[in-house]
Amino acid sequence: QVQLVESGGGLVQAGGSLKLSCAASGRTFSRVGWFRQAPGKEREFIASIRWPFANPEYSDSVKGRFTISIEYGKNTVYLQMNSLKPEDTAVYYCAADPNSSKFDYWGQGTQVTVSS
Repeated sequence: QVQLVESGGGLVQAGGSLKLSCAASGRTFSRVGWFRQAPGKEREFIASIRWPFANPEYSDSVKGRFTISIEYGKNTVYLQMNSLKPEDTAVYYCAADPNSSKFDYWGQGTQVTVSS
């Protein structure tokens, strides 16, 4: 059974940092990504990383502020978020792509709230 379990969300002031974790289990994946969805908005791609060869990709909205990484021994993907802005407020989702095609598996989401 495939499981993606996110953690690390919370409330932070603008300019602060948070680190999200996504623990993956159940099968191997070719790519893991982070997405977010703010109230009233469509889900937005944030970052992805290929497993096991890294090759991170970022959306323009977070490039230079967020970093995606893998801890292979723990099958965990992290999203380090720095210089957070109120517009980063959203539910953040981890997703996994098993075949370099599309993200078929999704976590339950974790809330990130950035206060001004």
